[in-house]
Amino acid sequence: MTPTGLSTKASTTAKRTVLISGASISGPALAYWLHRSGYAVTVLEKAGALRDGGYPIDVRGTATEVVRRMGILPQLQAAHIDTRRCTFLDADGGEVASLTPGAVAGGVEGQDLEVRRGDLAAILYAMVRDDVEFLFGDFIDTLDQSEQGVDVTFHSGEQRTFDLVVGADGTHSRTRESLFGPEEQFHRYLGYCFAVFTMPNTFGLSREVMMWNSPGRAAALYAAGDNDGLHAFLTFHRPQPPVDALRDPGAQRDLLATIFAGAGWEVPGMLDAMRDADDVFFDTAGQIRMPHWSSGRVALVGDAAYAPSFLTGQGSSLALVGAYMLAHALAANRDHTAAFAAYERSVRTFVAMNQALVDNGAATLFPTTARALEQRNTMLRDLVTMPSAATRPAHSALALPGCALVP
Repeated sequence: MTPTGLSTKASTTAKRTVLISGASISGPALAYWLHRSGYAVTVLEKAGALRDGGYPIDVRGTATEVVRRMGILPQLQAAHIDTRRCTFLDADGGEVASLTPGAVAGGVEGQDLEVRRGDLAAILYAMVRDDVEFLFGDFIDTLDQSEQGVDVTFHSGEQRTFDLVVGADGTHSRTRESLFGPEEQFHRYLGYCFAVFTMPNTFGLSREVMMWNSPGRAAALYAAGDNDGLHAFLTFHRPQPPVDALRDPGAQRDLLATIFAGAGWEVPGMLDAMRDADDVFFDTAGQIRMPHWSSGRVALVGDAAYAPSFLTGQGSSLALVGAYMLAHALAANRDHTAAFAAYERSVRTFVAMNQALVDNGAATLFPTTARALEQRNTMLRDLVTMPSAATRPAHSALALPGCALVP
């Protein structure tokens, strides 16, 4: 069955060229839609190969319609993790409550998808690898815009010119920094830091999450499969970001060991596993909030433009929706200035609603005081006896437009 969405009508004019920086989620998704509407697409990725692995991510609401139009909904349904329960523990490791993921996150059971990030990335890559150019192990050094195009110098020294450039290179986007300035101008720190890594599943966990809490600290073990290793999460509250540790893996491990010293449950074993893990990812929980997502012939998409933070669970969904809407705008408007303006008009309210989830209770799973922790535990116990039927309107707040004419 042919995927629906943007038109594939052939163009009689020379194909416009676009460089997409980033090959995670929004980059390949955008490449798919732009190729279908007649662009010659190059995807540039700093890593030497497609990045597999990574923690599970969610595809919800409007993003589910995007993947349906791409024709990959059956593949994602087959890859769906189907987490069965989330168990919350107190400081001594005793059970507070055990709930379905939908009751906790406000999703729609049977419609929301949860897949490994690497699985989604691999599916997207497989869709476009034969139709677009991928350049791995390289990145943009300089951009020089003119009325005719964007002259790009890669780190490897290669120089090429494109009609358009799109930064899909994540929260810490080099494209955004080169175009708009330092990240600090746009980064909204949310008061938390986190570390993610994998460790052996010696606990017999299966398709479930177990989360331990004390005020200002949380530790979780996530079994995405039946016999796989565990995704381990360590999250802690800190009023100011630990700037000195952000680029020093040794300092990150030391900071986590200090923060979680004396913690109960399985946290000591998690800290030992962290010391030996080769895939520790440490960062702050934050959002990217910008007044504009484009300048001249260069635009941003996904986390590079509007990262919502892991606290919302909407990063991948915003990336998929943003990619579709940017491609739709470019297909409907031959002039890139008009297209970028249309893209922002159509997506900004949706982005704002999803970013606002952190202000509307998304961080309540990580209380910072004893009183807030008890209130959260009371809420969880209430959900066991009277499960919430509420969903998050933000997830589905944008209705996708239909087919667009090829420029």
